Amino acid sequence: MNTRLDPTALLPTLADIETAAEVVYRDFAATPQYRWGLLSQRLGTDCWLKHENHTPVGAFKIRGGLTYFDQLAQRGALPMEVISATRGNHGQSMGWAARRHGVACTIVVPRGNSLEKNAAMRALGVTLIEHGDDFQEAREHAIQLAAQRGAHMVPSFHPDLLRGVSTYWWEFLRAVPQLDVVYVPIGQGSGACSAIAAKLALQHPVRVVGVVSSHATTYADSLAAGHVVEAPVTTQLADGMACRVADAEALAVMAPHIDHIVQVSDAEVADAMRALFTDTHNVAEGAGAAALAAALQERDALQGQNVGLALTGGNVDAPMFANTLAKH
Repeated sequence: MNTRLDPTALLPTLADIETAAEVVYRDFAATPQYRWGLLSQRLGTDCWLKHENHTPVGAFKIRGGLTYFDQLAQRGALPMEVISATRGNHGQSMGWAARRHGVACTIVVPRGNSLEKNAAMRALGVTLIEHGDDFQEAREHAIQLAAQRGAHMVPSFHPDLLRGVSTYWWEFLRAVPQLDVVYVPIGQGSGACSAIAAKLALQHPVRVVGVVSSHATTYADSLAAGHVVEAPVTTQLADGMACRVADAEALAVMAPHIDHIVQVSDAEVADAMRALFTDTHNVAEGAGAAALAAALQERDALQGQNVGLALTGGNVDAPMFANTLAKH
């Protein structure tokens, strides 16, 4: 596969996505999307929210884990052990899918990671290792560890992950075909690339807007420069978007298809977390609220349009969420 010549070769086809949906639905049903009245009122236009916080691990990542392991199984390549790195939701996805297939799973997280996400991973049978000060250092350690042990290293971005993640955008665009624009947070890029995959597979005209933390700008900087640009990570709230080094393959997919990028601050994310709880009584983690934060930033330009937001996850530690709600 020469992704340099054709980056979309990484993306699943419509048939791939439909097959992936069958795999995903063995574990849970399609997640709902609702047009919340108060949220639409807040944005000043019709606003649809896709509830990926309603999966069995509280985030969209589980879809990719299920299809990644399914593809390994179909190839007869299930390993004895998988190793990966995460800030939490990818690790839960790996833990869930590894348990389903009887594979040992070790996950590396940076020091100071979410206590509740760590606990959730352990509850799925994950062996957890804390290493490094950020995701990138945890990832590099995981790669070294996999090489030492002869284990299978699962990346954060891979075509077999995209197969599963694309199913939620396929669900969304089919359920609400009138969507004009969707906002998707960017961590390592699987969510945004999967939105693009579903758009292309369904031949849907929707505009895909990427959202990054203004305290973790590698994807914004890299798309602007046309190559990977490392950027420091200082976000305290949006750990799901706390990426220091963009993935080159993800960039290649996004570059021709992302409408534009919006940067949101921790303060804007906190406002969006409060708004989602007030308007829908759903809990959103920082990255899960980023799409709303971006749409609110562009509110004036969205009037009269049908807006789709991905609530990508609700896994935020209780003390952090309580503190965020209290700060009006």
